[in-house]
Amino acid sequence: QVQVVESGGGLVQAGGSLRLSCRASGRTFIGYGVGWFRQAPGKEFEFVAGISRKGGSSYYADSVKGRFTISSDNAKNTVYLQMNSLKPEDTAVYYCATDLMDSSDYDDPTDYNSWGQGTQVSVSS
Repeated sequence: QVQVVESGGGLVQAGGSLRLSCRASGRTFIGYGVGWFRQAPGKEFEFVAGISRKGGSSYYADSVKGRFTISSDNAKNTVYLQMNSLKPEDTAVYYCATDLMDSSDYDDPTDYNSWGQGTQVSVSS
């Protein structure tokens, strides 16, 4: 199974920005796409954003539309999540999921085969 490596989390003030990175170690991404999910303490696991493997289509949760941007650099085999105008409610552990097996379900975590270990994003008010 591929090792998914995330980086870029940290502590930032409200209104600030962070960029998360997701890379598949040892091989390229396979399947239909890559997604980002998050889980905050006491809250449900939720979809954040997804991108098709070739980068042609992207999808966002309503809560992050207009603030977050997902992109891919196929040459570097890396997917990015640029997070701007961060809010305290964005505080969560963010997970990268790869190898999406169903192109119609970017927001369904069960359709991804590989996951990263998670990276903490904390936004202070």
